[in-house]
Amino acid sequence: MELISGEKDGKSPPPAAAGDKELDAGAQFVLKSRGSWVHSGYHLTTSIVAPALLSLPFAFASLGWTAGILSLVIGALVTFYSYNLLSLVLEHHAQAGHRHLRFRDMANHILGPKWGRYYVGPIQFLVCYGAVVGCTLLGGQCMKAVYLVSRPDGNMKLYEFVIIFGGLMLVLAQIPSFHSLRHINLVSLVLSLVYSSCATAASIYIGSSSKGPRKDYSLNSNDETRIFGIFNAMAIIATTFGNGIIPEIQATLAPPVKGKMFKGLCICYAVVTATFFSVSISGYWAFGNQADALILTNFLDNGNNLVPKWFILMTNAFTILQLSAVAVVYLQPTNEVLERTFADPTKGEFSARNVVPRVMARSLSVVVATTIAAMFPFFGDINALIGAFGFMPLDFVLPVVFFNVTFKPSKRGLLFWLNSSIAVVFSVLAVTAAVAAVRQISLDAKTYKLFANV
Repeated sequence: MELISGEKDGKSPPPAAAGDKELDAGAQFVLKSRGSWVHSGYHLTTSIVAPALLSLPFAFASLGWTAGILSLVIGALVTFYSYNLLSLVLEHHAQAGHRHLRFRDMANHILGPKWGRYYVGPIQFLVCYGAVVGCTLLGGQCMKAVYLVSRPDGNMKLYEFVIIFGGLMLVLAQIPSFHSLRHINLVSLVLSLVYSSCATAASIYIGSSSKGPRKDYSLNSNDETRIFGIFNAMAIIATTFGNGIIPEIQATLAPPVKGKMFKGLCICYAVVTATFFSVSISGYWAFGNQADALILTNFLDNGNNLVPKWFILMTNAFTILQLSAVAVVYLQPTNEVLERTFADPTKGEFSARNVVPRVMARSLSVVVATTIAAMFPFFGDINALIGAFGFMPLDFVLPVVFFNVTFKPSKRGLLFWLNSSIAVVFSVLAVTAAVAAVRQISLDAKTYKLFANV
């Protein structure tokens, strides 16, 4: 497979890595190529193993045991495969003299400039910025849950907690580069294991005691509701496995990058397996079709704590901390665009010429995301639509298309048809998931209210 491996010694540095002066400010300051494969594992884990996994029992409630577990297994296998294909394509082009640091750069070179400018670039921005808004909203909701457990008669509103979380994001957003997040993302990896273990332990405890609800695993009897629920659940699972920034993460690796992303993905998917399956199976087992969109809310039953108060506070605190790390990771594509637009690559990274516009632009970006999260507390519905149009194409469809176009596997071989089948199946799923998301938005539109205290 010399076509995939490139040159035999694998040591030829890509031209872009040879001198930072050739790079634009976004690549030079935000996407610094200094990391190891371990660091890529931290970045990958934070971008995939996020508190969105706490909604997996809710997805199982629409799918049932067999379809739920099967969907989880397929999601893990396909995304691990797709991310590896994407990494191989990036390595191949780097060895050929075209190191791509951004998703849109790949699309420009492989599919043509219109694909990068009008499709991949915009949907990646929507997905990543939507993830920032979603994390900010979820952070505010977790803070409110902690507040209500501590003070049941408290009168603070959700938007106030969203603003508080936004204040934390305002500080973290100033961290200069993606590579600078490596230590934060190591802590994030540990936090994801901790709060997933807490959620699993609480579900087992409640499910084994008389405190929990009567277990009912039956699916909705209404055919229309059940069908749309299945598509919505698939969108949730696909979004949970979503990444959308594989090229940007690979860009943080110090050359030569050959084989490093595979090792990083192995770290990531070891954590994925430990967290996704334990939370989804234990949560659905304990609460059945009554599993909420966020399993942590199932630990409260009409104001009564089903687990000790300190345990709820601790689990939410760990979740809040990791949400801040996830949000900062998904801010990086936005930061890169802002840096490329406003910074001067010929000046020092920490010169006044670059620091002032950096602080102003990043602060404005966080303020806008916080405002959207506070104004639209039902943003989860909108995010499901963005996920259907964004995460599925970026993570399931485009990697196999890029591979087929780049390496041109034989049409008589299994590899070509496997990749083509994945592209077709997940394109159809993306469309159906988008339809289900639009339906859910229309159903919930009656309850929409700006700055609602939900």
